Amino acid sequence: MLNRRNFIKRAGVLALGSGLPFDALAAPAPGTVTLPFENGERPLVRYPQKRPMIGLTSRPPQLETPFSVFDEGALTPNDAFFVRYHLSVLPLNLDPDTFSLEIKGKVERPMKLSLAEIKALDAAELVAVNQCSGNGRGFSNPRVAGGQLANGAMGNARWKGVPLKVVLDKAGVQAGARQVTFDGLDAPVSDKTPDFVKALDVDHAADGEVMLAYAMNGQDLPVLNGFPLRLVVPGYYGTYWVKHLNEITVIDGVFDGFWMKTAYRIPDNTCACVAPGTAPKKTIPINRLNVRSFITNIQDGAKVSAGGETLLKGIAFDGGYGIAEVAVSTDGGKSWAGAKLGQDLGKYSFREWQTAVKLAAGNHELKVRAVNRIGQSQPAEALWNPAGYMRNAIETVRVTAA
Repeated sequence: MLNRRNFIKRAGVLALGSGLPFDALAAPAPGTVTLPFENGERPLVRYPQKRPMIGLTSRPPQLETPFSVFDEGALTPNDAFFVRYHLSVLPLNLDPDTFSLEIKGKVERPMKLSLAEIKALDAAELVAVNQCSGNGRGFSNPRVAGGQLANGAMGNARWKGVPLKVVLDKAGVQAGARQVTFDGLDAPVSDKTPDFVKALDVDHAADGEVMLAYAMNGQDLPVLNGFPLRLVVPGYYGTYWVKHLNEITVIDGVFDGFWMKTAYRIPDNTCACVAPGTAPKKTIPINRLNVRSFITNIQDGAKVSAGGETLLKGIAFDGGYGIAEVAVSTDGGKSWAGAKLGQDLGKYSFREWQTAVKLAAGNHELKVRAVNRIGQSQPAEALWNPAGYMRNAIETVRVTAA
């Protein structure tokens, strides 16, 4: 396993000095993973700083976490954390000693801060889930365009960095400012491809929880997860979590770039859904995570012992209200029994749960659902929208007891 500096050096030499694409750094790993939808067989690949991951694309790299990882604990290991890029030119030759973050626009004191200066500010830590907007898209019915993800495009980490509010206060946001935009060092291959720039309302950006993170789970960010600095937007989908962040601009209008005005939009209604095969009349930018829960220790199609106790374990999370309860059904949703919640790592974190059930001989449908602290739960059937975003149906694991 390469360390961070050697990785950057090697990646820069290979990708820039030798003209090789970044996927030249990937190595095949033994075996494949068959995901439960029509085009679901995927290779396992290994990139520097990563264990074998499910390869979705190589330019840019998109890596899904094998689902068994989520049974290892509430925090997702850095080497198994999913990877999602939109642009193929990655900043593999950056030097953390010369890196800087620029703050400009409608501020009293435009400035550039080095990584050392950012780390010298008072640090904060927060445990939060980062989930791709299209996590679970591969299960959409009817099928939709986009990366055909199973449920591994999510992860939970302890993020360390500086609250964005501290930096905005340092720069002095001018009266009349409405939004803050965020740009990173990744870039498009073609000048016809829009740069990946995201925006938050000023009040949200300065809420004290949005973070400029330089570490996760006690270590520097992995290169493929945004080294040396990324935006962390707790409770919001990963599209806002800009990697390799180097430019913050305060504006006095509503940002109309492609990745806000056209892409990553959902139907403007309470369910973010429309009838399958139809288009929404009005859309808004995707925003807060909805409630989800999973069984993590038993795979679909598994065989378990009849008559004895079978331990069920899993995770649940939402967009920041916190999980109030988790219930499990062993009869396909006809009846439900509460599960025991694990340690509370914070309202934005995975919440582990477990329970023991007795299963008679035969086939069973195990289901899990969560309820958050404001009463939101999960639909029995998946809701549909044209982009396959925000899937959060009650998950089913089919087992045979014998």
